[in-house]
Amino acid sequence: MIEQIGSTRTRVATAIAVLAIVSAACSGSATPTPAASTAPSAAASAGASMAASPSPAASAAAGSLAGQSVTVIGTWGGSEQDAFMAMVKPWEDQTGATVKYTGTRDLNTVLTTGVASGVLPDLAGLPGPGQMDQWASSLVDLSTVLDVNTYKSETAAPLVDLGTVNGKMVGVFIKTSIKGLIWYDPKVLDLSAGAPTTWDALQTVIANNKSKAAAPWCLGVESGAASGWPGTDWIEDFVLRTAGPDVYNQWWQGKVKWSDPAIKAAWQSFGQIVAQSYGGATAVNATNFANAGDPLFKTPPGCLFLHQASFITGLGAFPKMTTGTDYNFFPFPDINTQYTGAVEGAGDLFGMFHNTPASASLMAYLVTAPAQDIWVKIGGAISANKNATDYPDAISKRSADLLANAKVFVFDASDLMPTAMNNEFWADIVKYVQHPDQLDALLADLDKTQADAYAAQ
Repeated sequence: MIEQIGSTRTRVATAIAVLAIVSAACSGSATPTPAASTAPSAAASAGASMAASPSPAASAAAGSLAGQSVTVIGTWGGSEQDAFMAMVKPWEDQTGATVKYTGTRDLNTVLTTGVASGVLPDLAGLPGPGQMDQWASSLVDLSTVLDVNTYKSETAAPLVDLGTVNGKMVGVFIKTSIKGLIWYDPKVLDLSAGAPTTWDALQTVIANNKSKAAAPWCLGVESGAASGWPGTDWIEDFVLRTAGPDVYNQWWQGKVKWSDPAIKAAWQSFGQIVAQSYGGATAVNATNFANAGDPLFKTPPGCLFLHQASFITGLGAFPKMTTGTDYNFFPFPDINTQYTGAVEGAGDLFGMFHNTPASASLMAYLVTAPAQDIWVKIGGAISANKNATDYPDAISKRSADLLANAKVFVFDASDLMPTAMNNEFWADIVKYVQHPDQLDALLADLDKTQADAYAAQ
């Protein structure tokens, strides 16, 4: 059984949530398929599915939206943008409408400014549930757009709840991910006898194999205007696995200060990772998160390990590699065994600012299994729709299984924080990487931001 933890927005953490997200994963194909060859065939398959059966995805008759367009803003770029565009291609072919997508890592600022000015896209990725709550009055009630009964039957109930504010459904999850995975190259590290399950055991593996790579860790926190967020995942993992889910939830809820010893200790542990990272602090801040793991595959290797979410398999050098042969992963090791089996997850929310025939049709399509199967098959995504089953390989299915078997599940803490708090968290990660001696001052600033941000709620 999975322990339910937290309150309000952490209602995502129930057994039904995790099981529903991944219940279909175990029946997916185990054959690895390169992204370059899967996108067209997946799109064609989804297009055939749309044409074959009436559904919310096919609510617009073929060609009936010809000449219309939907403006979409999200954080995806590169291969993630390609995957999203492959995902919407069948809808474009069926309806005759087009998707005009803009990718930006400065999504918080773009949407915050847009909400204030009224200049907004039709659809947008939402940075997280915390920001979604703040913009709820500007978002369209999706119960007027979706077949709600169908959506609820196909989606984990707590994920539905997480997209609902005061009874108004304003966000849906396009895809989900599991965080805190430790990636490595099996050709460099032979862990066939068993991956380390505790933090101490991991340190032993590093000590015994340090000659095999330039550094123990790969790390990159650059992400444009969102730079710093990969470091927040490290902090969250340390808080969860040392202080436990209760402190974790009280922290993002603003009830535990950043200067609290448990939170400070997590930052100090992250500082030790930075000190052991490939290229040093300057490289950590300069390296884009999507390419942070590339040194795993250098000759000789630049690092032994990368800490990143399940979506990394679709980014950087990973898509060119062979799953299971060139890369593998193990879950974040236990630190306090009282919290064994704890798992952190996240997801990509989507909301609607303008309800037009074309945007309503696209939104209805995006939540369906045929649409989400396209991204699932390309790789790097776990579907929020339990009927999407086309996982491409054993790595993807193992990621899903971790969610299914989690004893404790929490949602990404920074995504649940108010915008101002989230932004300061990102920014202070970057500052801390370069100036670890300023930690006390940074935590004091975060305490002040916390007091202001939560007082404004």
